[in-house]
Amino acid sequence: MAGRTDREDISLLELAEMFPDEEASRKWWESKIWPNGRRCPRCDSNRTHFASHAKCPYRCSDCRAYFSVKTGTLMEASKVPLRKWAFALYLELTSLKGVSSLKLARDIRVTQTTAWFMLHRIRAAFSSDGEPPFEGPIVEFDETYVGGRERNKHASRKLRAGRGTVGKVAVAGARDKATGRVSA
Repeated sequence: MAGRTDREDISLLELAEMFPDEEASRKWWESKIWPNGRRCPRCDSNRTHFASHAKCPYRCSDCRAYFSVKTGTLMEASKVPLRKWAFALYLELTSLKGVSSLKLARDIRVTQTTAWFMLHRIRAAFSSDGEPPFEGPIVEFDETYVGGRERNKHASRKLRAGRGTVGKVAVAGARDKATGRVSA
């Protein structure tokens, strides 16, 4: 497993220079979402044009749908500016243990509920649902039992049914040696 020195990180100052305002943020997101030119997220047509819609500045000539750079992404149906989404992604992905909604709310000046919503969307976007769990031929598997000792429990919680795994929850995990991905 590679260490932290093999990554190319950007600093918070570099991020602020990349996203000085909302227009620069929009251009950056568009270059990442549509690297080969703007396409309709609903019908994948390239016959799009600017529209005078307040929230969706583009319109597809084929399916007649209005859309923006947020449509079809984790930012869809969100009133949060693109610049704040970029900073939220940076803070969540560069923090070793993630970032709390309270800290994110303070850092990007949104309410705690908005920060919670953003973090929920970010984490859902990076979940591994839909991907095959293992790719390599070798998979390591291990199990453990989680739960406190009987003697440390309150009298009303003790099971009095024996020792060992009684009253504990089994947790199993598998690790793909080829990719390093862990499923529990």
